[in-house]
Amino acid sequence: MMNIDTGITLMIVGMVTVFAVLLIIINLSKLLILVVNKVAPEEQTKPKMALQPQAVAADVMEVIRQTVSQVTGGKGTVANVVKI
Repeated sequence: MMNIDTGITLMIVGMVTVFAVLLIIINLSKLLILVVNKVAPEEQTKPKMALQPQAVAADVMEVIRQTVSQVTGGKGTVANVVKI
């Protein structure tokens, strides 16, 4: 039969073990991040071309206005639509 001292001892040993394992995981993760950042080169991104906005056709604009009006119950309006 276990007494209360044995239960408390097991609880403390278990909590310390979990804490130690978590510290190991955290430190190994930080080490992994440092190694990967040193070994793997940064990705080179291509510069994006400046997009020139284009006007939307009148019939498409009217469909967008009607759709917004229907969805919002006549409370919403379309101020500007730009095709990119």
